[in-house]
Amino acid sequence: MKKAYFSRRIYKNELSCYLIHELNGVLQTFNQAKRYAFHTLVREKRWGRQLNKESLHQVLKKKFGLNDYYANSARQEAAALFTALAELQKLYTKQTDEKIKDLKKKLKKERTKLTKYLKVKDSLIKGKLHLPKNSPFLKINNMIALPLKNETRIWLNDYLFEHQYLDVQIKRTKSRIGRLVFRLYRLEEKKQTYKTHIPSCVFGGKKLFKSQFTKEEYQQNHEKWQEVFQHARTKQMMISGRKDAKSGNFVFQYNIENQALHFTSIRGKAFTIPFVLFPYGQEIVNNVILTQQTCKNKKADGQPISWSIEDHKDYYIIKCLAEVTPNPYVNFSTSDGVIGVDCNVDHFAWADLTNDGNYLESGKLKFSIEGKTSGQITKIIEAKAIDLVDIAVQKNKPIVLEILDTTLSKTGNRYANKKANRLKSLFAYKKMIIAVTSRAEKMGIDVIHVNPKYTSVAGKLKYMRKFGISIHQAAAFTIGRRGLGYNDKPPKILHQYIVRHNIHHWRLWHTLNKKLNVRTHLFYTLFNVNTPHQSINLHDHHLTENERKKLFKSLA
Repeated sequence: MKKAYFSRRIYKNELSCYLIHELNGVLQTFNQAKRYAFHTLVREKRWGRQLNKESLHQVLKKKFGLNDYYANSARQEAAALFTALAELQKLYTKQTDEKIKDLKKKLKKERTKLTKYLKVKDSLIKGKLHLPKNSPFLKINNMIALPLKNETRIWLNDYLFEHQYLDVQIKRTKSRIGRLVFRLYRLEEKKQTYKTHIPSCVFGGKKLFKSQFTKEEYQQNHEKWQEVFQHARTKQMMISGRKDAKSGNFVFQYNIENQALHFTSIRGKAFTIPFVLFPYGQEIVNNVILTQQTCKNKKADGQPISWSIEDHKDYYIIKCLAEVTPNPYVNFSTSDGVIGVDCNVDHFAWADLTNDGNYLESGKLKFSIEGKTSGQITKIIEAKAIDLVDIAVQKNKPIVLEILDTTLSKTGNRYANKKANRLKSLFAYKKMIIAVTSRAEKMGIDVIHVNPKYTSVAGKLKYMRKFGISIHQAAAFTIGRRGLGYNDKPPKILHQYIVRHNIHHWRLWHTLNKKLNVRTHLFYTLFNVNTPHQSINLHDHHLTENERKKLFKSLA
């Protein structure tokens, strides 16, 4: 398992001027070589030919006066960035497909709406108003009414309805369709570009590059922008390790006894950075380096150790990247049961299960990330992840988590409910999973990952009323059962509403979820899974008239 450990801040006023000058020169030369290597790879890919007779490694050595270790690291970083951009293009293509799919649905909806308006318009031209079925309009004598959320609009005759409402809506809908068609064309064009274009990047960041034209302070003082931009382009350097090196790296060597980091510059001179301490992981760093130094057969059993230096203007941060042995004392046993966890936008819902999949207890750990920065959100989630793992430690049970990919789901639904889209955007699922997994690994708790399909639906229809818990806690219980290897099939009370029983149980949940499309809290009173011979209470007074009609239609 590869891990990175951060050193304390090494302030420049604690170092000699000669050392700072040498570090700045090394950072500048290394990043120049990296940028040259990256742009060479981009040009070769775009032009379809080799630019140099020699290898890129040899070119970097001669052009920038680097030794093998610096040249190899610069080439590796450039190649990694080039590969990452190519993968990013594939992701952008998938996201564009989602946008196109969503846009086509919206376009179909608007065209259907326009067709209805035009049919009403034709009926008015013929002299007899004909409103489509299931339309919200009401005709009382010669008057036409349209009930809206906050008001009711009324037209005294057909003429006013046609010219004050219908013609306006037809014009607006046609205009909206035109804009949607144009956006569809642009998305198709963009998708084609992602497939054919070889991407490049701006070292230092596009935002900072554009700020020379957009920020007043940089417009008036271009030299100041150049200084900031140059620092952003040359502030970081990483030297990859070698397994056959005595300390895992031929450029950097860490002294365990006095916590000093020795490195050899590009010119071949040796320097020492004193008091490089790792507040979170000093023992692990010492152990990794000591293991490498005492390893006899380094080519077979050695481990490379990479080092990175970051310049933060007033201080340096040094990172040690090493292969760490996973915690050997991890609780994998499910003999006592598991803790199922359902991740949500504002809380963790958890459920405690026995080894045979029975319910013990459940709860939720609430947090608020509305209006918080990315760093604040990370810290808030990490604090709750600690509380969650502590529950698993106290009960001596592994954790079961669902595997979700929210990358594409956050891209679509541009034309859906704004509040729902906002919550979907706030859902920091990846941060939650990383926080829980990292803490669990540290505390010796195993994390089991399961497919999340229809866990919320099964929990809502089968377990929510049965245990008197929320839908999220019911979903956490279903996730836990899936982690134990159990399949949740629909309860007997719902079997009479299933046409085909010989299909996969996920398909059954999908069918039932479409038929029972009502508000979530109604499932506390709609039916009782403990009374399988009864039927759904379609006359529940909590149901709205619209919900009752839908249920009668779908369950008929």
